[in-house]
Amino acid sequence: MMKFKSLLILALAFLYFSCGSNSGSKKSPFSVKIAENKKEFKLGERISGHIENKKELKIDSVIVYLNTEKISAKSPNWSFDISSEDQKLGNQEIIAEVFYEGEKDTTTKSIKIYNNTSPKAYTYEIVNIYPHDPKAYTQGLEFLNDTLYESTGEYGESDLRKVDLKSGEVLKIIDLDDSVFGEGMTIFKDQIILLTWRAKEGYIYNLDTFEKTGTFSYNQSKEGWGLCHDGEHIYKSDGTEKIWLLNPETLAEEDYIQIATHKNIVSKMNELEWVDGEIYANTYQKDGVAIINPKNGAIDGLIDFRGLRDKLDNKNELDETNHVLNGIAYNPHTKQLFVTGKHWDKLFEVKIVEK
Repeated sequence: MMKFKSLLILALAFLYFSCGSNSGSKKSPFSVKIAENKKEFKLGERISGHIENKKELKIDSVIVYLNTEKISAKSPNWSFDISSEDQKLGNQEIIAEVFYEGEKDTTTKSIKIYNNTSPKAYTYEIVNIYPHDPKAYTQGLEFLNDTLYESTGEYGESDLRKVDLKSGEVLKIIDLDDSVFGEGMTIFKDQIILLTWRAKEGYIYNLDTFEKTGTFSYNQSKEGWGLCHDGEHIYKSDGTEKIWLLNPETLAEEDYIQIATHKNIVSKMNELEWVDGEIYANTYQKDGVAIINPKNGAIDGLIDFRGLRDKLDNKNELDETNHVLNGIAYNPHTKQLFVTGKHWDKLFEVKIVEK
């Protein structure tokens, strides 16, 4: 009897889950078909295709979207042709809204868009060398009024500090709570905006007093890595291929670009700095900085900073995994560029030259 009951329960469970698996799984009668089944495109290429009508329903109209591009597909096979010239790079979706027999259906197709040129190669020349606190696990670095502002990381050691450029002296410092891991920072409208790594929120400080005046949540991203701004927009990296655009008033994540070269979508961009219309970004655990187009995410250049570690007096005390190049500061008035690293004992003023 017990065996029969067990078999009956198993049979009912199987029937329940079999029926339930079809619940809400209505398949679209339409699909987006790309010419030659192509999935990857270079910036500037045409993206052509049509809407497959699987059940031969009477279609009234079709609207196709790719980012901000919106076009009407043409009958009878509802074909479309979109230029990728002004599109954002990375993982993108073609979205088709199909209007038919008094109803509407939406179907999508995933594609990848890469840059159409390879990044330019740059190296550096050292202009000056300044002292840097080797206790600082540098996460964010910014230059304002001939003074450096720096945020540091690691649990129990994170802080925000104001530093004299030439001497390396710490002029003002506040500690973050031991429960958070400090990340990148930027100065925007007389406020210091600072990220935490995995606490899913950032902090706002008064520039003069370092008093905390507010917090903000990350909304969509899970982590905080780097920050910079162009005077109007604030950019935030989170360790993925995305750089988020934050609302300058609420600091909410409103949009994003994805970082890509001519053949890859790239992640792990760490500390950010706005330099003459482009975003400079440390590539985490690499001796290089990417120069990123803020409009579409294209990596236009790569700066090779190999050899800087050899100039450190404390290089033998550092490991290559954690104590890496990180920290970019730019003085837009004098065109000076500074870089350092996590627990590095030197700050370098550098000149960027094309290879």
